[in-house]
Order: sequence, then structure tokens, then C-alpha cells
Amino acid sequence: MPMPNKQRKYIAILGSIMSGLGKGILTASICKLLQLKGYKVVPLKFDGYLNVDCGTMNPFRHGEVFVLDDGSEVDMDFGTYERFLNISMTKFSSITGGKIFQHLIQKEREGRFLGRDVQIVPHLTDELKDWIRRLGEEADADFVIIEVGGTVGDLENSYFIEAIRQLSYEEKYLMVIQLTRVPSLSKGEPKTKPTQHANRLIQSLGLRPDAIVCREDEPLTKEAIEKIAQFANIKPEFVYDDPTVGTIYELPIILNRQGIMQAISSRLDIDPTPPDLSSWCTLVNRITSPSNGAVKIALVGKYTSTRDAYASVYESIVHAAAHYDVKPLIDFIESAQLEESGPQQLSGYDGIIVPGGFGKRGIEGKISAISHARVNNIPYLGLCLGMQLMVVEYARNVLGWEDAHTTEIYPETKHPVIDLLPEQKTIYRKGGTMRLGAYTMQLVPGTVAHSYYGLELVDERHRHRYEVNPEFVRDFEEHGLVISGRHKDSGIVEMVEWPNGLGIGTQAHPEFKSRLEKPAPLFLFLIEKALQRRNNSKEYLCNAINNEENEQRAAK
Repeated sequence: MPMPNKQRKYIAILGSIMSGLGKGILTASICKLLQLKGYKVVPLKFDGYLNVDCGTMNPFRHGEVFVLDDGSEVDMDFGTYERFLNISMTKFSSITGGKIFQHLIQKEREGRFLGRDVQIVPHLTDELKDWIRRLGEEADADFVIIEVGGTVGDLENSYFIEAIRQLSYEEKYLMVIQLTRVPSLSKGEPKTKPTQHANRLIQSLGLRPDAIVCREDEPLTKEAIEKIAQFANIKPEFVYDDPTVGTIYELPIILNRQGIMQAISSRLDIDPTPPDLSSWCTLVNRITSPSNGAVKIALVGKYTSTRDAYASVYESIVHAAAHYDVKPLIDFIESAQLEESGPQQLSGYDGIIVPGGFGKRGIEGKISAISHARVNNIPYLGLCLGMQLMVVEYARNVLGWEDAHTTEIYPETKHPVIDLLPEQKTIYRKGGTMRLGAYTMQLVPGTVAHSYYGLELVDERHRHRYEVNPEFVRDFEEHGLVISGRHKDSGIVEMVEWPNGLGIGTQAHPEFKSRLEKPAPLFLFLIEKALQRRNNSKEYLCNAINNEENEQRAAK
């Protein structure tokens, strides 16, 4: 239902009180509802930090670094946008404080502001408004949905909020949604005062929220809703619950059920008819109420104390499991602990994943997990570093090269089976210098990888500096390791497989392209093989019980 004459419309989503409430999920949910009504929607995210991008940030502090096709390293919320909308975004949807200041200063150095003293207002705010409008034009979007990172009142996003204020007066159709937290000090007593104060702060900055979405410990009472509405100068029906859900993909359904489209249509003059969520509900039901039992998956990593560090891996497992109508029981296993306890605790799992990472901590624990999976025929998926260590493990335990390693960890090894990419050896700057973005790999027909992709040429996103050392590839092939994918031009090894077909490692990050509506092929491989292992184990157990019962009857 595209808008006639392309009257572009804008929605700005602001946080208040505290960060970490889930603005990215709310943004993605509103985008999804509009998309399901037939509108073309493009999200935009502003982050106030002065980093140019997220590439140099520690996962413990900031969560996962998400990578786009164009090689941009962006906030993890972009993964949420893409997974909900089943689209691929570009770097132009990401604005950071560092990026916009760099952009403005570069223009000043080029003499674009000769004779002027360059200021936050109007120069910086004009740049931001131009960026927002240009994104909508280039995407030919009906809606631009703007997520403002941080909380209202932060110094680092104040100039961006000022740009939104100006835009609200310059554009006929701009809606503001406030995401807030309504705590409960005791059962049945939600406290609205923090939301009232936050709303007052937003209004003092020249913006008036048109709708308020509330994260809460329990459903809002009628009294709480009316109090929030009264102090925010909005209708009570424009105050919405954002409850804790079993899966993030439920939120569009919950918001639609509460009638959030009524608030959007009222402010932005669009058809208020709710979107058709039937197909989306079917997928969500496969997550919340699967009919095919469960599989146990071990995710072995070094950042397991913060689940956000592996957000895309986690969601990719969920997507693939929903495809097979099965519940994934995912345990985060700290690889450093395996170095002390050994990998025996992994025996009860139906599948094992070792994702990407940097640095030496926990490396030997990851290698022991990979060895345990290979020796015990447990389905295995290695991503980036997980693929590189799969090669290291094979070199040590199949080829007999005990000192085999990656030069990232052990530069002096005599068997550097993983080494720096040639073009990386002269690079000393850290930001944005890895092999980043989508690259085309050529898969070998007849391999397991080819059977799941169904194509010879596939594009996957990358983020790495090291590769399988081409000097040792022939040795690996002679000892049974299958090289199932290479970069179509350079010949870089992109994918390897164990001879038994139960383990695949890829230099890429297929988790960055997995969607609920289109799961990543290699995660489908893992879940299907895990299901087969689970079923075979059950069959074996049932046969053993039946044999024991038959023997007992025969003895009697």
C-alpha cells in the first residue's frame, strides 16, 4: 500500500529513564508492521559515541559487532532490523557521533564553509537532517524509522535530538514514540513518576511524544495508563505495553493486538487497517510452541557472560530450529573453563558451535570442544575463528603436527596452518581494515555445503584478518579434510568439511544473513544433523530398553 505521490513520513523512537530497554526491537517491530501493510520502510540508527563505527569495540561492553554487505561494522540493532525485515541494509542507515563529526570536519577542511564559523546549530543539525532525508530518497522509502541511541538527557545525543526537533517542524509527517520503563515496587503497584519526569524532559527539548510504549514488570493497570496519558498529553489508548516475551519476534503481534497502528495512522494520516500477520504468527508459533521436541546445542565461546556478544548466532539457531519446528536448548559454554574441566560435559549435546572471536584466551578450550565433536560424531559448525581452529585441530590430531596453530596466537609455530592474509601484513591501523563485507565463494558440487545452499556461487559476509595457509592445503586434502568452498577469484579457502559430513567450518559469518523468514543454510545443516543425532540416540535407547525387556521375559 505505497503512499500516493510518495509523501515520505518519519517516526523517531526515543529512549528515556535508562538504556537497554530494547529500542532496537521496538523499532524493528514497528518497521515490520508497516512493511506488512505494504509500505517500503528503511530504519536509521543514531549512536552518540565518537567511534566512527563499532569495529574496535569490546563485545563485553557493547555486544556483537554486526557487519553489512558493504563492509560496514555497525551496532547490533542492525541485525535485529535485518532479521525482522528480511532485507540487507547499507552504511547510510548508521550514523555515529564520530562519523557525523568526521563528515562535517572533512567538509570544513575542503573549504565548504569558507567565511563561516562551523557550529552545532545550524551546520551539524543541518547535516543530520540532510542525511535522514537523503536516506529516504535513495531508498525510495515510504517511511524512515529513526532509532535514537542512548537516553534523553544524554549530552552525546542532544544535538541529534535537536535535529529531530527541527525536522518535526520542517516535515508535515513526523511522529515521536517514547520508550520508557514502568517499575513496580510491589505487586500491582506500577510507578509512573519516572515516566512522567522523562516525558517532561522530552517536551522541554521541543518534542512531544505521540505514543508511549512501556516496558514493565507486570501489565499496566487502567489507573497507570490514565496517569501516564494525562501527564503526557496523549490519549490513554496511545499508551502501550511492551512486556517480556518468549521470543523477540512476538512483539509486532503484541503491539498490533493493542492497536498501535491506530496511533500511527492518527498522527501520520495512513490507512488504520491492521496488517495481516498470519504468516508471521505461523513462524512465531513454531518458536514458542514447536511440535518436534527439542535439540541441545552447545555454543562454546569466550564472551559467554554476555549473550549479546553472540546475538546473531543465537537468533540464527532459533531461525533454523523454527524451520524444523523444533525447540533449541542453547547453552553458552565458556571455552576457558573447558581448559580446566575438559570437554566431557559436551557429550550430552546434539550439536556444537564455535563462533568467531579474537585473542588467545580460551583457545585451547575451543580446540578441545572441536576435537570432542569430531571424535564422537557430534554435528559441528565453526564460524570464522571456529573454522580456523577446526583446521588447527585437524592438523594436530589427524596430520600429527602437534605444534600446529594460528600465527595470531603462536607466531613461532613450525606449522602455521592459519596465517595473516597477505594484504593484512602491511596494515597497522585497526579500525575498518579487516576483510569486511560480502564476498563470493564457489562451492564444490557434491559437498555437504553445496547440498544445503543449492548453489555453486554464494555470497556471505566476512570479518577477519587470518586465513587457511595455502601452503598446507594439499596436506589437508591428502588426509581427508574436504575443501568445499573457495573465494571465486583469489582462491582463499572459505569452507572446510570433515570426511564424515558432520562438521562444517566457514571463514564467513553466515549468521549475519540469517532471517526468521529465510534461515541461513549452514544453521539448517546443524539443526538437521542435530535432530538426526537426537532421533538416533532415542532409537538406540528404545532398542536397548526393548532388548533388555525381551531378555528378562525370556529368562522368566
